[in-house]
Amino acid sequence: MDYQILISNITNPTLLFFALGTFAALVKSDLQIPESSVKFISLYLLFAIGFKGGQELAHSEFTSEILYSLLFGLFLSAIIPFYTFFILKKKLSISDSGAIAAAYGSVSAVTFVAAVSYLEAQNMHFGGHMVAVMALMESPAIIVGVILMMNFDRENKNGVSLKSILHHSLTNGSVLMILGSILIGLIADTKQAEGIKPFTTDIFKGFLAIFLLEMGMVTAKRFSGFMKYGLFVTVFAIVMPAINGVIVAYASQFVTQDIGNRFIFAILAASASYIAVPAAMRLAAPKADPGLYVPMALGITFPFNITLGMPLYFMVINAST
Repeated sequence: MDYQILISNITNPTLLFFALGTFAALVKSDLQIPESSVKFISLYLLFAIGFKGGQELAHSEFTSEILYSLLFGLFLSAIIPFYTFFILKKKLSISDSGAIAAAYGSVSAVTFVAAVSYLEAQNMHFGGHMVAVMALMESPAIIVGVILMMNFDRENKNGVSLKSILHHSLTNGSVLMILGSILIGLIADTKQAEGIKPFTTDIFKGFLAIFLLEMGMVTAKRFSGFMKYGLFVTVFAIVMPAINGVIVAYASQFVTQDIGNRFIFAILAASASYIAVPAAMRLAAPKADPGLYVPMALGITFPFNITLGMPLYFMVINAST
C-alpha cells in the first residue's frame, strides 16, 4: 500500500475533526453542535454535490459509458443486499439481517463527499454522472431488503406495502435533496449558476469538517450496548465493505477506464447508509434494532472507509489499470 497516500488521508483536516468529535464524546465534553445546524449542513452538502454533479452532466454528452455506469450502480445496489442478507441471517434475526443488508447495499452520502475530497487531494476528478449514480443507489437496496424480510418472515409484514416503502425511500429528505439538486444543476443556466459557485465550492470543505466533527460525536455515543451482539457484527462491518470495495475497484474497469469514476464506484459499494435506510426501516422493520445497524454503518464502516479503505481501493485500481 502507498503509505504516503494513507498518511495524507489520515492527516486530512476533515478526518482529524472526526477524530476530535469522537474524543470529545469519549471524555464527555459539553461540546455540541445545535441539531438545526447539523441538519442545515447535511442538506447543504447534499445540495452542493448534487448541483455540481448536475452542472457537469449538463456539459457532458450522454454516452454509453454514462448509461453503463447508471446500470452498474443499480446492479450493485440490488445484488449487495441480496448476498449479505444470507450471510447475516445465519447469526441474526430476519429483521436485523434485512435492515443491515439494506444499509450495506445502499450508500453513504457523507462517505461519498469524503471520497470527493480525497480525489481532490490527489488532483483527480470524476464524472458528474457519478453523483446521479449515488442518488440512484439509495432506494434499490431498501426495496431488496424489504422484499427479503417479507419473504423469509411472513409473520412480520406489519401491514406495510412495498408501494409505501418505495414512496418513502424516494421521498426521503436526503434522496429528494440530491435528486432535486442534480435536476436543478442540469437545467440551470450556466451564467446564472456561476453566481452560486462560491457557495457550492469555496466553503464546501469547511462545512464538511464541521459535519464530520458532529459525526465523530454521534459515533462515540452510539456504541452503548453495541458489543452485546458479539464479534461477528464488528468483523462483518469491516470485512464486508472491504470485500465489496476491492471487488468493485477491480470490476469497474469493465464499465469505465476513468480512475476517479472507478474510485467512486468502489467507495459507493463499500459504504453503508446511516441516514436514508434507518429512516425507511423505522417503517418497514420496526423490530430491527437501530442500535445495531446504525453503529455498524456509522461507527465502524465509515471510519474504516475514510482511513484504510480509500487507500486500499485506490491501490487496487492503480494495480489493475
